[in-house]
Amino acid sequence: MSAVSNIYRTGSAVRNHMERTLLADYDLSWVAFTVLWVLWIWGEQETGHVADEAGITKGTLTGVMKTLQTRKLIRRIPHRNDRRRVSLALTRAGQRLIEELFPEFNKEETLAVSALTNTEQLELARLLRLVQLRI
Repeated sequence: MSAVSNIYRTGSAVRNHMERTLLADYDLSWVAFTVLWVLWIWGEQETGHVADEAGITKGTLTGVMKTLQTRKLIRRIPHRNDRRRVSLALTRAGQRLIEELFPEFNKEETLAVSALTNTEQLELARLLRLVQLRI
């Protein structure tokens, strides 16, 4: 129970820190940032894949999509043969935003684990992946 509790508390602390100290300056939530990041890394993707990679439900993605579309950061691309399927892609504005934001985000990630040696960071990442694979 201690391990799971600490995973939850640490994840929440990192997320809250990022939202307060960095993402608020860009008027982005953690989830909105994650969606932009997924599209930046993977390129155009169907909504189901974006939701899976962001760790959210399709319902949650729908709300985030509306916000990001209103801000002209993403665009919806209908599937040519199946109107139920939709892909998402970054707009030029979305691309510029994530390219500006990510280096700052990465600095904060680095700060979050700065109490650990490089070896400890790698071990922590490895152990967390093992926990994630079991769920």
